[in-house]
Amino acid sequence: MTVHLSPGSSRQSLSVTRYLSRLGLTAGPGPTAAGLAELQRRHLDAVPYENLAIMLGRPDSTDPAETLERIAAGGNAGYCFHHNGAFELVLRALGFAVERRSGHVWGRAVPELNHLVLLVTIDGRRWWPDLGLGDALRDPVEVVPGEIRQGPFRYEIAEAGAGAWTFRHDPAAGSFPGLDVRASRPADAEVAAAHRVLSTPPDGRFTGVLVAMRRDDTGAEVLRGIQFRRTGEGAFSRDLASYDEWRAALESLGVSLAGAGDAELRSLHARMLALHAQRAAGPRA
Repeated sequence: MTVHLSPGSSRQSLSVTRYLSRLGLTAGPGPTAAGLAELQRRHLDAVPYENLAIMLGRPDSTDPAETLERIAAGGNAGYCFHHNGAFELVLRALGFAVERRSGHVWGRAVPELNHLVLLVTIDGRRWWPDLGLGDALRDPVEVVPGEIRQGPFRYEIAEAGAGAWTFRHDPAAGSFPGLDVRASRPADAEVAAAHRVLSTPPDGRFTGVLVAMRRDDTGAEVLRGIQFRRTGEGAFSRDLASYDEWRAALESLGVSLAGAGDAELRSLHARMLALHAQRAAGPRA
């Protein structure tokens, strides 16, 4: 099926075309619920959630066009601000009616804006696609109150007012408890300002430990520091004290190591190994 891209810059249109090619598509799907689900699934399969650039001390910009170009060229995206920001451009280009919302993940006090949410309206129904929740949504969900089951995970949506809602992750298996989605629509400058807080050491949320995640049909794989684990079908958990095993795990999750030197990757692994040992030893008396 051939879908004509909405008018936009030729450079951005080229990025969308190359992005779709990375997802294994020769053309974009139509602006339907099925098309939205196909895009989310293919993106999650091809582009992992990760903070490698931040951990290497060179965080990428959250500019959506720059992120889209990076993904289209085969590079990494980053975390929610990057994934969902670029996805918004793709959805608009493919004719979807999409809006932004501010999100706040529980337990992360600063900044108030710490998750970028997209809301897509299709035939009068509100859908929430999300590429930046790590081990959470595999498919877009309709924003209606109730329980949601996807693979091994159980989620819940509760209404919280006009244009807003609350999401609860699986209490037994989720990597975070939940988040609040607000009616406010953050501008690119607000996202960039929040990103500076999140990606600046020593207190930035994404500067302390390396994280790479990929959600699939039957569960999720997560590399956090040197701990590599899978939740769901084929569950496992192991510590990767070997640099070669750790590097192979990153590559197995789809993380691009292009542009990252062997010496700096070895240094990062050593830091994560030391952090793991420190945490295992527990607090000193």
